[in-house]
Amino acid sequence: MSEICSRCGLPRELCVCETIAKESQRISVGIVKKKFGKISTVVEGIDGKEINIREVAKKLKSSFACGGTSKNGIIELQGDHRQKVKEELIKFGFAQDTIDVK
Repeated sequence: MSEICSRCGLPRELCVCETIAKESQRISVGIVKKKFGKISTVVEGIDGKEINIREVAKKLKSSFACGGTSKNGIIELQGDHRQKVKEELIKFGFAQDTIDVK
């Protein structure tokens, strides 16, 4: 027998909890100026309890070919990738209306 999700009661293969969580997030994308004039793109608002933030950060870093980190519910990417981050998050299944770019 397959494992059953404790939230929705469906088998893990059919579980829709993460899809629902992606649509209900309120995400903000902005830039921060660091030491020596370096610019970093910051993605905030992804709930780490429902969505694996490290996996999202890993996918973003590989698609932009840049360095970065994920800690305390915040994803930091080296460089200015504001518009591209929004496009990639939409591809990952996040709702377009819930992503704010500053």
